[in-house]
This record gives sequence, C-alpha cells and structure tokens, in this order.
Amino acid sequence: MSAEVSIGTGARLTPHALRAVILGEVHARPFTAIETPRRILHFGFDTSGDAAKADRAALAEFCTQRGLEPLKANAKHHRVTLGGAILRWEQHSEFTTYTWELSSDAGTPFHPAASTLASPMGNVPQPGPLLVALDLHLLPDGKDKIKIESLFDRASLAVAENSDGTALFATDFQADPAGFVRVLVLDRGLGPERAGAVVQRIIETETYRTLALLGLPEAQRLAPSINRIETRLSELTQEICTAHQLQDNQRLLGELTELAAELEAGAGASHFRFGASRAYNEIIQLRLAAIGERKVDVFPTWTSFLARRLSPAMRTCITTEERQAALSARLSRAANLLRTRVDVELERQNRDLLKSMNDRTRLQLRLQTTVEGLSVAAVSYYVVGLFHYLMEGLHQKGLAVDVTIATALFVPVALLSIWFLVRVIRKRHIGGES
Repeated sequence: MSAEVSIGTGARLTPHALRAVILGEVHARPFTAIETPRRILHFGFDTSGDAAKADRAALAEFCTQRGLEPLKANAKHHRVTLGGAILRWEQHSEFTTYTWELSSDAGTPFHPAASTLASPMGNVPQPGPLLVALDLHLLPDGKDKIKIESLFDRASLAVAENSDGTALFATDFQADPAGFVRVLVLDRGLGPERAGAVVQRIIETETYRTLALLGLPEAQRLAPSINRIETRLSELTQEICTAHQLQDNQRLLGELTELAAELEAGAGASHFRFGASRAYNEIIQLRLAAIGERKVDVFPTWTSFLARRLSPAMRTCITTEERQAALSARLSRAANLLRTRVDVELERQNRDLLKSMNDRTRLQLRLQTTVEGLSVAAVSYYVVGLFHYLMEGLHQKGLAVDVTIATALFVPVALLSIWFLVRVIRKRHIGGES
C-alpha cells in the first residue's frame, strides 16, 4: 500500500514515516469468507522473546520449500493454500497463531477426530509452548437437529445465538481427549462473509480467554509473599512505636527496605502479565458484544458463563495489583517515618559531638594560654640569667655597673619583650591557618 499522495503533474506529497503502517493496521487481520461446512483447527503458541524471530524464519522456510507465496519481511499475518487446506498465520506481541481451514462434510460433528486432521501442523517446527488448541466445526443447521447436549459436558455448556439468530455456537470450554477445546457453530443462513466474521470472533474469544487467564497463576504465586509482607509490615509498625534507640531504628529501616525491594521485584515481574490480562479481557468483551449474543433455551450465553468463571480470575489479578500498589505506599510511608527519625537522631548526636568538640577546643585554648604564660616566664628567666652573666663579665672587665640593679631593671624589659614576641608568633600561626 502506497503512503504517498499524488497531486497531479507527477508531483507527490511526502508522507509521514508511519502513514503506511497506520493505514495497513486497519486491514491487518481481515475477515475471510468461509463456506459451510468447514473444519477449523486453531493453535496458539507462546512466542515471547526471540521465539517470534525463530518462528518467522521457520514459516518463511516452510513456504519457500513448498513454492508457496513468500512471507513478507515485516508481515504480521500470512495466508497460503496448501493442498486442500488453507493456513492462516498471525503473529502478535507475545503469541503466534496457526489456523488451518479444512474441508468437511455436513455429517457428524467433530468427525473425524481433530488429532487425525492436525498432521499438517507437524510440518512446521513448534514455535513455542502451546497455549490454545481449538477444534471448530462449522455445520449447516439442517432438518436433522443436532443434540448439542450429547457433544459437550452439560455442567459447563454455554450456548448462544448471534444478534439475528442466523448462527448458533456452543462449547463447554473443556479439552477433549486429544487436547482440543471444541466449538460447534451452526449456520442458519449466515453466508460466507458473515460466517467468516463470526468464526474469527469466536476463535479470538477462545484465544484471548486462555491468554487472559495467564495472570491468575501469577497472582496466586505472589499471594503468599504479599500476605507475609503485609503481616511483617504490621509488626514493624508496632515496633516503630516503641523503638527509641538509633540502632533499633536503623535495624527497622533496613528490614523495611528489604521488604520494599522484595515487593517491587514481584510487582515488576507481574506488571506486564496483569496489564496483558486486563487488555485480553477487554478484547473478549468486545468480541462477544460484536457477535451480539442471544440466549438459547436454558443454557447460559458465553458472556454469562465467562462472567462467572473468567471475571473472578480477572478480579483476583486486579486485586493483587491493587494490593501491591497499596502495600508499596505503606512501606514507603513507614520507611520515610523511620528515615526522618534516624536523621533527627543523627543530627542530635552530631550536635552533641560538636558541643563536645567546642568544649574540648575551649579547654585546649585555656591550656594553651596557660602554657604560653609559663613559656614566657621560663624563657624570660633564661634571658635574664644570660643578661646577668653578661653584666657580671662586664663588671669584672672594669665597667662601673651594679650587676644586681641592672639585672633587676632588665627583668620587666625581658618579660614584655618575650610576651610580645610570643603574641606575634601566635597571630602569624592563626593568620596562616585561616
């Protein structure tokens, strides 16, 4: 499909880079006309991760070897005719489907067994773990009425008509001995186009029903961990009320952090699965609404049956996700409370430490002052002593001076000089440190 737009005289408008993709998405999985009677075998495989690339390569090789229409590089769906069968391949975000449309007669429903008709699937390497195996038999609703109750388990049988009553479809959503979930569709005047639409919507309903339920085991797996974290959080909250020592608060904060990490790990692993389950459940409701179900006799419709069986599972997934979010918020509040308490306690200890350091510094300053005073006295004593020896020597050499008086007069001069010199040195040290 060309994304360019011609405006005459050979000129074209430059399209957006994604215009072709957007236009093609509307026609990505068109309904295909189906003639009644037909037998449809539908398989769905988990191809998350690199399995999707391997499956695409295997299908391309399959088509090449048999001279079929080649698979386009970026195609999400492909349809080929192989002998008397039609293969429709579709690749989705996390799964891939193979749908085989086989000829059938208007005889006994589900005869021959699906296991004998599924041999063509063995020619393609299995893309991944099998999720869906559906055996759909489209038959005309003739004069010989088919006893639907004899074909399915009565306890889980769901039957409905489409909006105008031109089709009746029934299933018990259970796997038969060969592993296929069987669906019977009775044509009451659908026509090929509408038959193709109804069949595809029924197939998608069963496919997405299976995928939607993948979230339930994940919710069940996480339930014990969530319960344990909730219980331990309640216990820690009580301990927070009575804990006043810094080491106790730090221990509680560490345990809260471990619980939060465990919870976030579980939430991160399940986030995609729960989101996908919600999306698949919405698709199921849309497909059933498009069919427009009408009740048949006393049997439940597919919508009412799934409301009783599928809705509780979806509710469990949603509740688990909500519990994770609420528990994460509670853990965050408790951790913030403890972190604030620890920070306040550390600030108090730092304040006390600074006060102690100030007192120690003040004491050291007083001691230093005392030592300086003693140092001035001691140095002055030695200087005066040297001056005394000097005067005595000069006196002996004939200098007329009274040694005692001269020494006495020199004492205050020496004290003041040494004191002044010490102050100058201390100021220089203080100025250099600052």
